[in-house]
Amino acid sequence: MKLTLGFSPCPNDTFIFDALIHGKIDTEGLTFDVSFDDVETLNQKAMHGELDITKLSFHAFAYVVEKYALLNAGSALGFGVGPLLICKKEKAEEIEAKLKSVQDNDSLKVGIPGKYTTANFLLGIAYPQLLNKKEMVFSEIENALLNEEIDLGLIIHENRFTYQDKGLHKIVDLGSYWEQLTGCAIPLGGIVINRKLSLKIQQKVNRLIRKSVEYAFANPKSGIEFIRQHAQEMDEGVMYKHIKLYVNKYSIDLGEEGKKAIDTLFEKAVKNEVIPAFKQNLYVG
Repeated sequence: MKLTLGFSPCPNDTFIFDALIHGKIDTEGLTFDVSFDDVETLNQKAMHGELDITKLSFHAFAYVVEKYALLNAGSALGFGVGPLLICKKEKAEEIEAKLKSVQDNDSLKVGIPGKYTTANFLLGIAYPQLLNKKEMVFSEIENALLNEEIDLGLIIHENRFTYQDKGLHKIVDLGSYWEQLTGCAIPLGGIVINRKLSLKIQQKVNRLIRKSVEYAFANPKSGIEFIRQHAQEMDEGVMYKHIKLYVNKYSIDLGEEGKKAIDTLFEKAVKNEVIPAFKQNLYVG
């Protein structure tokens, strides 16, 4: 049986899925037709139900919960892993002053990595006044700041480790903001599967992704060429720093702690009317 599978080219995803798609584990009769896309493209594909299995942001998941269920394996949650709101260093003082003034906030243009990203959801909680947003591919945000096409940039993934080298300044770590607000790990992205597939297949896919993550942890250098091939940042040290940050115990299994963090995210989002209320169980049975 062949299933369509979508995930991002970022090191955490390629690290997780390397063993699964390259025959390093027994896939129990399943094969996968793989596509690589940035997270917002994956979010949009999920909106249309295009893939059997896909990575997506937890914010977007709220809009496709009727079509997809969340697997216990493969998610990206953690502490100290949140998106950063940054600006050009020489403009930091001016922009920080504007952020403290409600009247000036709407004049600031913010580059975001997608409307339905969890990063944008967290930005809305921390700075609801920032409404002048420009959707961009995450890898283009730093250059847009340097070229002064935007005033603020919301960065994710490996850009967390490189922005300072480009003369950019951190305004706030939205992950730290979330942790202080809730005491929970920050849920960034998860792996979901189409509810049309049988429960047996859903559970099998969950089992295989878990095995793939466990294989990657046991053989961390096994997928280095595959990871490097797709990484925006080619430095190996940065790639593995990225992986260490985003792939952890929650990627093997959400557990009660991981599910609590996700449930808290959705409860706050519904309460703040960021997402619509829903009745479906989020998780694969």
